[in-house]
Amino acid sequence: MKNQSSTLNQVQDKIQKYTTIFLLVTCHLSLVTDTAYAMHISEGILPFNWATLWFGIAIPFVAYGMWRLKRIAKVDLSFKPLLGLMAAVVFVISLMPIPIPTAGTCSHPGGTAIPAILIGPSLSVLITTGALMFQAIFFAHGGLSTLGANIVSMGVMGAFTGYSVFRLLRRFNLSLAVSGFLAGILSDWAIYLTTSVQLASGIRVDEPFIPLFTKIVIAFIPTQLPLGILEGAMTAGMVTLLARRREDLLVRFGVINTEEAAS
Repeated sequence: MKNQSSTLNQVQDKIQKYTTIFLLVTCHLSLVTDTAYAMHISEGILPFNWATLWFGIAIPFVAYGMWRLKRIAKVDLSFKPLLGLMAAVVFVISLMPIPIPTAGTCSHPGGTAIPAILIGPSLSVLITTGALMFQAIFFAHGGLSTLGANIVSMGVMGAFTGYSVFRLLRRFNLSLAVSGFLAGILSDWAIYLTTSVQLASGIRVDEPFIPLFTKIVIAFIPTQLPLGILEGAMTAGMVTLLARRREDLLVRFGVINTEEAAS
């Protein structure tokens, strides 16, 4: 019981730390930028029918994430603070927009591979939804009309790609660092391939899909190629840090088994 209380206090301290970082970053961005660029897909970019379609795809994933959270929280009282920490990580990481004027959106790290690896993709979709809503309402990053599309790209595709790549590579006995690095890269790039599909589908009107999709992908490459590598490094760094400092958490989350922890 004493150990659980100590762990909970450590988690709360970390949440406060990330909240402070977030506030400092937000203030910095507010002071140094004269033009407000909308992160993710901007408000009003997608026609109503396409925006509705993406909401329809996103809602089942969000609902399942909420069901999973309620089920886990009933037996693990410390899980919600941990989820709050993961949400803070995603929020801060994804609040670094680099505008792409030719694409109607911005490049930025997604940050969803880290929680997907640690707590699973369905819960990662849920915390990504919260981060996106908060950013859209209070910071004009993304939009409410395009929230469904942004959940699908950043939450669903980013989380499930990162989780699947990490688990697959671990089956082939690749190290935590290599698995985390490739999971972070491919998760980030999956987000932007999906975003390119969403934009090309929604704004093409009578223009052929493939040429427009190609133009959007090319517009993302100069920023998203290095950002993907950066996100891979962050993901690998987080997983290996936990392996050194809090191996018990990786066992608890099922990232490694007890035999690996003992070796």
